[in-house]
Amino acid sequence: MEVRKLKALGQFLRSRRERIQPAMVGISGKYGRRRTPGLRREEVAELAEVSTTWYTWLEQGREVRVSKDVIERIGRALLLSPEEHLHLKRLANYDRMTDPSASPMNGIDTGLRQIVEQIRYPAIIATFRTDVLVWNRMASIFLTDFDSLPKEECNMTRLVFTDSSLRQNIANWDEFARYGLAILRSYYDQHPDDPVLEEFVQGLCNDSPLFAEFWQLHDVQDKKAVRFELNHPEAGPLTFTLNSFSHINGNSDIHLCVYTPEEGTLTEQHMLEFTGQSIL
Repeated sequence: MEVRKLKALGQFLRSRRERIQPAMVGISGKYGRRRTPGLRREEVAELAEVSTTWYTWLEQGREVRVSKDVIERIGRALLLSPEEHLHLKRLANYDRMTDPSASPMNGIDTGLRQIVEQIRYPAIIATFRTDVLVWNRMASIFLTDFDSLPKEECNMTRLVFTDSSLRQNIANWDEFARYGLAILRSYYDQHPDDPVLEEFVQGLCNDSPLFAEFWQLHDVQDKKAVRFELNHPEAGPLTFTLNSFSHINGNSDIHLCVYTPEEGTLTEQHMLEFTGQSIL
């Protein structure tokens, strides 16, 4: 594995170890008084049935031979969620995410742009680096005015963390921001050969102290349907379900995001009234 990927693996293991209280795994006072949070390395090693030295080397990012069985045992010892367990296996090269070598622009043709524009709800096409490549009119109205932004600023993660107006309008900002960052963290850790993403993350850490703080938590997630609550300054409160569709036209690096009004709310009615349309 690449040096940076080994380092990411070690940092991830340490971040998960420090979150587990001894009582959660049935350990009580076995190793004396504690001066650091979470489990000790020797405790994780014992739970995973590996040597303490070997586990320590792994957490330090050293190049050691890792079997899939051992990775599975460490994941169970650290009480990883299914998404965290998958992330651990990917860092150990036992699974794969997407291919960063694919050019995102290869999949953005006129026909695809037309499809996005015809979607009646806010919709964008973005890369796994969260660069927004295509958006429709509804996205510009209810999310942010993409048409007025320079190309380099059309990035959802950057907008969520640095655009004060957007942050104020997103009612569940903390939940939504952490979700988006966790997806980005997954992609980042699994693709150490992406210098563009490395530069982006470092720049955003400098520009947003809160992003830098969340980034150090090493939280990871895969894409799923999530709730997006918006207090639009003119249309009022809106609640969406954000769904993502990936691997478009054979390109694994781009995905379509559609903000669908949540059933049981007045979101669709408020949107149509605000945009001057009639309810279909």
